[in-house]
Amino acid sequence: MVAISLNPFDCHRNSVVSCFAKCEIHKMKQYNGMRPLDIVVLLKIISMNDPGFRLVDLCKSIGISLSEVSDSISRSVFAKLIGPDKKTPMRKAIYEFLVHGLPYVFPAQPGVLVVGIPTAYSAAPLSDTFGSDDPVVWADLTGTIRGQEIQPFHPKQSQAALKDSELYQLLALADAMRIGKVREKKLAEEGLKKRILL
Repeated sequence: MVAISLNPFDCHRNSVVSCFAKCEIHKMKQYNGMRPLDIVVLLKIISMNDPGFRLVDLCKSIGISLSEVSDSISRSVFAKLIGPDKKTPMRKAIYEFLVHGLPYVFPAQPGVLVVGIPTAYSAAPLSDTFGSDDPVVWADLTGTIRGQEIQPFHPKQSQAALKDSELYQLLALADAMRIGKVREKKLAEEGLKKRILL
């Protein structure tokens, strides 16, 4: 027969333990690793270059819901890619993550032929060096280029990129880090350094 304690202290202790457990479960749910969307949010914050940006404006500019963006920023704060104020990008950490972590955390490979918007070495700034032969694209009905599909970090990123040339270049360079060969990755690394650190 299981003994039931009537000690008020035990009840309070059980309540505290239960509350702590719920908090830990919430944290595990909220911070279960970076997600592809987080890359779009981080790079948009970099491209905005505005320490006083409003969350609602960020959401509108990339067409992603307030709750998704808020959760994304929380994950990046936990990963120390955004400061505790939830607005300051940790530029060196972001750069190092994109260069050294992105190809392993969010790898990609050119897929089937689709019509879309150029990315990686097929888009600026790398297209100036590598040309437009054998293009790779984000599938998008508004696009005009036929090439091998690269899965975007988020379905709405192509439209967000078309509205912000700096964001577009950052996303294209990030894709080059994911799928490029040695020379392409080297130039992408230099491009990211110029736009994020300098």
